[in-house]
Amino acid sequence: LTLYNFLDMTFILLGFSEYPELQVPLFLLFLTIYTVTVLGNTGMILVIRVNPKLHTPMYFFLSHLSFIDFCYSTVVTPKLLENLVVEDRTISFPGCILQFFFACIFVVTETFMLAVMAYDRFVAVCHPLLYTVAMSQKLCSLLVATSYSWSIVCSLTFTYFLLTLSFCGTKFINNFVCEHAAIVAVSCSDPSVSQKILFVFATFNEISSLVIILASYVFIFITVMKMPSTGGRYKAFSTCTSHLTAITIFHGTILFLYCVPTTKNSWLMVKVASVFYTVVIPMLNPLIYSLRNKDVKETVRRLIHAKVHSLHIKLR
Repeated sequence: LTLYNFLDMTFILLGFSEYPELQVPLFLLFLTIYTVTVLGNTGMILVIRVNPKLHTPMYFFLSHLSFIDFCYSTVVTPKLLENLVVEDRTISFPGCILQFFFACIFVVTETFMLAVMAYDRFVAVCHPLLYTVAMSQKLCSLLVATSYSWSIVCSLTFTYFLLTLSFCGTKFINNFVCEHAAIVAVSCSDPSVSQKILFVFATFNEISSLVIILASYVFIFITVMKMPSTGGRYKAFSTCTSHLTAITIFHGTILFLYCVPTTKNSWLMVKVASVFYTVVIPMLNPLIYSLRNKDVKETVRRLIHAKVHSLHIKLR
């Protein structure tokens, strides 16, 4: 295909069109989730910036996690909302590829950001006296930059092999988002190379990040169990609970999604799992970290109190 053919090509995102009676309820549900996602993640970034007590490596990584979740949700959800209220569900080929490219960047970055945060908790619990030196600003910035850089390499690789495919006939994408399996399913050329590349990279990313996470938490568990006081154990475990919850939800959903075969009968299950990790998880992360964190809750209370106080003064 020529460049002109690529630019002129369009796909149709089927989304949840087979359930017309659910279009309005789903629109309201996803709009609410997206609103909470935007407010929660931007709010978390703001809270971390305004409170000097939160200028630590853990919150530095958390602010990037919030940024990733905000961007990830924004890449996917607006198009999903649009397709629930308009009859025309088309998306241009460049638009579809760009959505896949950016969604891939943010999901891979989040995978390794959670691993980086696990390593941060390992250093904090197992080597508390060396924490400030070990987790220097330079190392933290390097870990974050590496996560973003590797995700861009992965995304460029996947996108390149998608662009080597050819597409013909009616191109109905049986999902609400341009994800790899749905795109290669409408290709009329052999997608085996693209699928193998994705499988190798995705397997490496998942296994390497999980090894870092599991190794970190094994050492954390051993260290905590050696602590003489119950209070010390509780405090150490409580600093890890939010992160463990986020890891379980994220990796559990990803593993489930890639274990489901993409047969005709399983596409609804794939869509539901895709909704969970592209729309719901970005909303859950700021809630998980804020609801269990006294410093974050205290900062939010102070900001609200300051806002109410300034409004009261203006009204007087």
